[in-house]
Amino acid sequence: MMQQYLRIKAQHPRELLFYRMGDFYELFYDDAKRAARLLDITLTARGQSAGEPIPMAGIPYHAAEGYVARLVRMGESVVICEQVGDPATSKGPVERQVARIVTPGTLSDEAFLEDRRDNLVVALNRQQQQFGLALLDISSGRFSLLEVNTEEALQSELERLQPAEVLIGDEHSWPDWLLKRQGLRRLPPWHFELDTATRLLNSQFGTRSLEGFGCAHLSLALCAAGCLLQYAKDTQRTALPHIRGLQVENRSEAVILDAATRRNLELERNLNGGHEHTLASVIDQCMTPMGSRLLRRWLQRPLRDLSRLRQRQQSIQLLLDTCSTSHIQQLLEPIGDVERILARVALRSARPRDLEKLGLSLAQLPLLQQSLSELDSPLLQQLASAIASFPTLQQLLQRAICTNPPVVIRDGGVIAEGYDTELDELRGLSEHAGDYLVQLELRERERTGISTLKVGYNRVHGYYIELGRAQASQVPADYIRRQTLKNAERYITPELKEFEDKALSARSKALAREKELYEALLDILAEHLGPLQDSAMALAELDALTNLAERADSLNYHCPELNDSDELYIAGGRHPVVEQVSAHPFVENSLRLDTDRRMLIITGPNMGGKSTYMRQTALIVLLAHIGSFVPAREARIGLVDRIFTRMGSSDDLAGGRSTFMVEMTETANILHNASRQSLVLMDEVGRGTSTFDGLSLAWAAASWLAEQGAYTLFATHYFELTALPEQFNHVANVHLSATEHQDNIIFLHEVQEGPASQSYGIQVAKLAGVPTKVIAEARHKLAQLEQHSSLSQATPPSSASSTTAAASTTATSQPWQGDMFAVLPHPAIEALQQLDPDNLTPRQALAKLYELQALASAAK
Repeated sequence: MMQQYLRIKAQHPRELLFYRMGDFYELFYDDAKRAARLLDITLTARGQSAGEPIPMAGIPYHAAEGYVARLVRMGESVVICEQVGDPATSKGPVERQVARIVTPGTLSDEAFLEDRRDNLVVALNRQQQQFGLALLDISSGRFSLLEVNTEEALQSELERLQPAEVLIGDEHSWPDWLLKRQGLRRLPPWHFELDTATRLLNSQFGTRSLEGFGCAHLSLALCAAGCLLQYAKDTQRTALPHIRGLQVENRSEAVILDAATRRNLELERNLNGGHEHTLASVIDQCMTPMGSRLLRRWLQRPLRDLSRLRQRQQSIQLLLDTCSTSHIQQLLEPIGDVERILARVALRSARPRDLEKLGLSLAQLPLLQQSLSELDSPLLQQLASAIASFPTLQQLLQRAICTNPPVVIRDGGVIAEGYDTELDELRGLSEHAGDYLVQLELRERERTGISTLKVGYNRVHGYYIELGRAQASQVPADYIRRQTLKNAERYITPELKEFEDKALSARSKALAREKELYEALLDILAEHLGPLQDSAMALAELDALTNLAERADSLNYHCPELNDSDELYIAGGRHPVVEQVSAHPFVENSLRLDTDRRMLIITGPNMGGKSTYMRQTALIVLLAHIGSFVPAREARIGLVDRIFTRMGSSDDLAGGRSTFMVEMTETANILHNASRQSLVLMDEVGRGTSTFDGLSLAWAAASWLAEQGAYTLFATHYFELTALPEQFNHVANVHLSATEHQDNIIFLHEVQEGPASQSYGIQVAKLAGVPTKVIAEARHKLAQLEQHSSLSQATPPSSASSTTAAASTTATSQPWQGDMFAVLPHPAIEALQQLDPDNLTPRQALAKLYELQALASAAK
C-alpha cells in the first residue's frame, strides 16, 4: 500500500496528497507534518521506513470538504486520491487513482469560493518586453486573453484581475514583484508551445481555426491560453464542456487604471486590505452573486465605448421612469448562482441542492421576460431574448428533485417519489421492512412465550432476534446464534435471513438506481449547457443594471452627459463612499476643466478635503465610464483614456524602495504615459525630500503636465506653485476653505477659486493631540521664521543671503512666499552673517573657511 502511495506522491511532490483509506483520507511523511500544523490535527505514526516511524495524519472522508477549504484559503493545493477498486474482490492493495486536484485558482465547489468575487487562474508568457496573458474562471467558464507591452501594464492587469494562481514559464526571467505573489506556479517551457496550444484550443472548441475568435495573431497570449487549458484539464480530471470560447480583451477599449490608481481609489479593497468603505461596498447591492461579480468587473475595467455606455444609461433611466426596478429585483432575488451551478453540472460535481436551486431559478425566467417585454429599450430587449425560458428542464427538475434534498447524493433520498417506478418499488421493499419486523416480533413472542423478545437491525450484523441470557433455555430449535453480548444473545431464523437478503438488496439497488437517475439528469442538463450559460450571463447583466438603477434612486445620483469633447464639468459633486460614512452632511463641490482650463493647483490645510475632492472627481468619472449615474447634480464628461493617481505615502521595504522612491516611481509612470485625454490626480508631490528639492520636483512635474494638457488636479502645500497660472493660461488656482476661531481651525470643505492664504499646520497638529508645550514652541519658532523671512525680503540681499534668493528663484521663478513656507537658513549662511572680516587674522580667516566648508558639506 505504501509503494502505491509513494508512486502517486512522486507525481505530485508539491501538493498535499489526501490518500483514501476506508472512511479516512490519510497523509504521510512531510505532508502529514504540514497538514497537522496547518489544520491543527493530531500527528501520529504507522509502520516504519528506514527504521523510523512513518508520520501520519488523517481526516474523516465525510468531513474532508471543510479541511480542503481551509487549506486552499491558505494557498495550498490538495490532490484527492480515491479508491477505485472493490475491497471485496481486490487482491492486495485496493487500486487508487487521483480523482482531482484542488488548487486555489481552479475551484468550483461552492464551499471553497467567495460568491461575489471572481476566482481566476492566469497564465503568463513573455518575449522580451511583450507579455501574453490568459485568464480562466473555471467556476463559470469565462476564458479571455490579451497582450501588453510593458511591465507596468502587466502589473496593472494583475492588480485588476487579482488571480488566485499565476502560471509562468520557468525559462524566463520575471520581475521581483511577480515572483513574490502567492499562488505562483512555475511550469516547463513545453507547456507554452504555440502548436500544442492551438491544437488544444481547437479541440476544446470544436473548431479548425481560431480566426473566428479574433485571436489568431496573438501568439504570446495563445501560448498562455494553451498552458492554462491543459492545467485546468490536469486538475479537474474530466471534460470541460462549459468552456465554449475565447474572448479577446483590448486595452484601448477600456479606461486604463494602473496598480497604484486601483489601490488609491479603493475600488474593491481599502488601503488596509479590507472590503469595508470601498466603492464596491456602496455600489454593489445586486440580488444575485453573478450580477455582483459582473458589476465588480465593470468597476475594474471601465469602458470607452460611447454606444454601449449610452445604452446602459438609457436602460437605467427607463427602469427609473417606469418604476420597474423594485419589481424586477424581487423576481431576481430567488435566482441562485446559475453561472457556477452550470459549471458544476459540466464538471459532474453538481450537488442535489444545486439542481433544486437551478429548477427554482428557471421558474423565474418567464416572469422576468414578461416584465422586460413592457420596457422599450434595445439593451433590455436583447437581455430578455438571451434570458429565454426552459419550461421542459424546469418541469423535469421540479419532478425529479425532492423538496429540500440532502447535501450529497451519497446516501440517497434525493430523487422525488413518483419520478421513477423502479425506484419507488425498490424503496417500498425497504420502507415496509419496519412493518414486517413489528409483525415478526409479535409472532415470535407469542410462539416462544418470551415477552422481552426484540427484533432489531444494525449495519454491522444486519437483522436479529435478541433474547436475554435468562431465556437461553427457551430458545426454539430453528434459532441460529448470530452474536453474543454481555447480557443477551442475538439469533437469526431462516425466515428472517431470507427477508434480510431481500431488504438489503433492495436498499442497495435503490441507492444505485438513484445515482443512475441523478447522472442521467446531469447528462440532460449538459446537453443544454450553451443556452443556459447565455441565459446566466444575461441575468447577471440585468441584475447589474437594475442594481445601478436602484442605487441612483436611493443615493440621489444623476445621469451624466457622456461625449467625446475636451470637458470635465461636475456640478455639486460628492464622494460616493465618504458621504455614506460621514456623520455630518457632505459638502458638495463643483469642478470645471475644459480646453481653456486643464489644471487646478489645489491648496488648503491638511484635513481640509483636498484628497476627498480629488478622489471624488476620479470616482465620478469612473462611474460614468461604466454607464452608471453619478453622485452629482449635473455632469458633462468627455471620455478619458486613463486615470492616474499619486496620493498618500507608502514604502516598499521588501523591494528596497523608500517612501520617496515609491512616490517618484509613480510620478515617473504618470509623466511618461499621461496624454491630453488622461485624468491625473497628484497629491503632495515632493514632500519626501528636502524643501528645495521637493519644491523643484513639484514645480517641474506640474509644468510638464501643464504642457501636456492632461486633465490635472494638483494638490500641494508648496505655495510657490500657485504662481503657475502666470506661466500657463490654462492653469488655475483653487483652495479648500477653512477659518480660525479662538485659536482653533474650522474646516469648511468648500472649494473656492484662488490660492489659500495659509496652511494651518500648527492648528491641525493641535487637533491631532500634540502636547500643548510643543504647540507653543512651534508657534514661537514660526514667528521667528516669519520675522526672518520678512527681514530677508525687506533688505537687499548680501552676498550670503543672495544664495537663498537664487535657490528660491531657480525653484519657482517667482518671489519667495515666506509667510506660509518659511525655511530655516543654511548653517553656513548663518555663520557667514555672524563674521566680522575686519577683525580676523589670516590664520583665523583660514580656520573659518575650513569651518564653513565643513558646514556646507554636512548640510548637503
